[in-house]
Amino acid sequence: MPPVTATPLACIGPRQLGLVDYLATFEAMQQFTERRDPLTSDALWICEHPAVYTQGLAGKADHVLNPGNIPVVQSNRGGQVTFHGPGQVVAYPLIDLKRAGYYVKEYVYRIEEAVLKTLTHFGVTGHRVSGSPGIYVRLDDPTSHAALSGPLHPADPFRGLGKIAALGIKVSRHCTYHGVALNVAMDLEPYSRINPCGYVGLQTTDLSTIGVSVSWQEAADVLGHKLVTYLSP
Repeated sequence: MPPVTATPLACIGPRQLGLVDYLATFEAMQQFTERRDPLTSDALWICEHPAVYTQGLAGKADHVLNPGNIPVVQSNRGGQVTFHGPGQVVAYPLIDLKRAGYYVKEYVYRIEEAVLKTLTHFGVTGHRVSGSPGIYVRLDDPTSHAALSGPLHPADPFRGLGKIAALGIKVSRHCTYHGVALNVAMDLEPYSRINPCGYVGLQTTDLSTIGVSVSWQEAADVLGHKLVTYLSP
């Protein structure tokens, strides 16, 4: 009788949850991670959330400027405050890194690479900014395939850039949860009520604002496929 093994993520594919409450999803991720064992298959949950601000472990209260009627939820992911809302594709990889054979730094790189390839699929060039996880686009010409020219401005490394994807993760017993959010076509106004990711004046954008017309479902399908590809061992 062959040994029992976990089913690879590539054979399972993403699980799309639809529009779901953030806190309930956070608690479900925690329970999944706490209960898993070496034979538990990895998973990839893709969803969108009703409007909510989430604080990371490094989050400071003074970065939440004026939340209004949008709830603020404390989470145990890395990073600081960000916003989730309808029109944003949120992906939560639940990966056993020990079994996958790579470490946290490479895990983050692989997630960012999946986002970059998703943007390329839609004709957009994404960029990394050293020391600031997530993906950015050049606001003056986001569909140009030219790389950023010259060094970033030392006093304002985000000058001319807009953040289009935010990343925040948690690793427990070598297993990941939380993940990445890609802005597709959403109400960006709530970002003006926080210092996104702890940066004063950081601009955020979405595919719609930079002229890319794509449905949430299409963006979710492409990002899910890229994440499965790049997170596979």
